[in-house]
Amino acid sequence: MSSAIPESVKVWSQFFHPALMWVLFALTLYALYLGVKARRVRYAEGEERKELIKGKFNVKHFQVGSLVLALMVVGSIGGMVVTYINNGKLFVGAHLLAGLGMTGMIAVSASLSPFMQKGADWARYTHIFLNIVLVGLFGWQAVTGVQIVQRIIGKM
Repeated sequence: MSSAIPESVKVWSQFFHPALMWVLFALTLYALYLGVKARRVRYAEGEERKELIKGKFNVKHFQVGSLVLALMVVGSIGGMVVTYINNGKLFVGAHLLAGLGMTGMIAVSASLSPFMQKGADWARYTHIFLNIVLVGLFGWQAVTGVQIVQRIIGKM
């Protein structure tokens, strides 16, 4: 019995990471939207506040953010594994390094949640800053990722 990975699996597995990352990028933008809404609730008053609270934006933001964290870690590791399986090495370049940096940033951002729940403004502002940088890097990663996918398709 051979333990080798079938060639068709190796070829098509290369598209799992990019597809997941595009879904993740959309989820990240949705988490941003929910975060902005949750922030509006915090500063709203009166009837506007009562109406916004019904949206449970803080709970949704936390849940979608947790999903984004999990998928980012799994997607980053998966992308590296598939690259290694198909090429016998990782290509250390801007795309890989930025992706690893993003994975670290989202972990730090999520780790600030307990401090934010206790009202620490420094944690809230750090969380916002890290996530704005993360969204910017994610947009850049999307462009460089498409270039990588184009190279893969060109070799098929």
